[in-house]
Amino acid sequence: MTKTWIAKEQKNRVAVVAGVRTPFAKAGTKLKDTSAVHLGVTVARDAMAKAEVDSENIDEVVFGNAGTPADAANISRVIALRAGIDESVPGYTVHRNCASAMEAVAQGCLKIGLGLADTMLVGGVESMSQMPLIYGEQMTELFATLSYAKSPAEKLQKIMTFRPQWLKPIVAIMEGLTDPISGLNMGQTAEVLAQDFHLSRLAQDEFATRSHHRAIAAQKEGKFRDEIIPVVLEDGFDEVLETDIGPRDNQSVEALSKLRPFFDKANGTITAGNSCPITDGGVALILMNAEKAKADGRQILGTISSYVFTGCEPKRMGMGPIHSTAKLFKDTGLKMSDINLVELNEAFSAQVLANQMAFASKSYCAEKFGATDALGEIRDEILNVNGGAVALGHPVGATGARLILTLLLEMRRRNVGRGLATLCIGGGQGGAFVVERE
Repeated sequence: MTKTWIAKEQKNRVAVVAGVRTPFAKAGTKLKDTSAVHLGVTVARDAMAKAEVDSENIDEVVFGNAGTPADAANISRVIALRAGIDESVPGYTVHRNCASAMEAVAQGCLKIGLGLADTMLVGGVESMSQMPLIYGEQMTELFATLSYAKSPAEKLQKIMTFRPQWLKPIVAIMEGLTDPISGLNMGQTAEVLAQDFHLSRLAQDEFATRSHHRAIAAQKEGKFRDEIIPVVLEDGFDEVLETDIGPRDNQSVEALSKLRPFFDKANGTITAGNSCPITDGGVALILMNAEKAKADGRQILGTISSYVFTGCEPKRMGMGPIHSTAKLFKDTGLKMSDINLVELNEAFSAQVLANQMAFASKSYCAEKFGATDALGEIRDEILNVNGGAVALGHPVGATGARLILTLLLEMRRRNVGRGLATLCIGGGQGGAFVVERE
């Protein structure tokens, strides 16, 4: 089994010295014509500026991305060069589904912890709006045969085999959100958890409503100003987006109750309203050798204390947070009572509620981990206090870094010392990071 990365066992500690994100926008809205590369360049430049780190001092660039753009296969390298980072600085892209940006942070911890780098630009980007439609096998084959037909007559002969149904596209985003092992899409895995934990539709809608209300309150209090930087829309470069498009001020349980189940139309409880929306956005963090950052007189948002990724049943991929956190706690000796704040990604209301129940369940922890006691209660008052992905959205390749950034900034506001960022990962995995402030 994978081992937990623990800071005190490394050569160097890893500090987060700055971080920014774009506004998150529902797919098909304001950022629909803005590329993932442009989102990445925007956050890369602003993160370096915020950290007061010159581009020549960046040792390596790592971004997470799930829906690889055809014109930017190694999107990290493209972002780095377009952000003005010297061409001698290498960059690579990582993909761990929903935890892609968290994996980028993990790569930074590995490099800095081992002394292979002092300063790294890491993060994640996703334009879910621009994930393509794909032709099926028969239409693709027709295009291929036409390309090597030697005469007009041969081309005509090939064209005559065409059937209109071949034009029915495959929706890439739906393919990507379907697990090939269990055969279930992500919403269907949430239905499994709703059944396992006997979660009512009302409980899920109430959770979703709370997420919107908390996100709106955070907007009104100006909390997101600490993390969001404006992005110039790439379509015409004549408009700027400054706030998230997702949180609804007037969201109510009554309104959500009118929505029909989306994934199991006959008996389901998962709807578009109690699920995270498909979203565009980008996040960037500057990681540094903590001792070097202190010696330079830099302010530090916090340090990475430990992290781990674990596997779980693909059919119940939403339970990734408890599986990864259980492993992390076992290896570090931490307890839930040591954690002051939690950011747990809201892929679905049902998934978060199921994890809350499992964390507090002695029987679940005994069955799954051989534990003698429950992992510990995740109290509502410390969980996603500024709302979560049900309201803000979940740009798959970017969310992992957003969780860490949002968590550290709220820890600073509350002057607390330790936080947990965790999420489920499509395909049956979980990721958990513990961050600390002195």
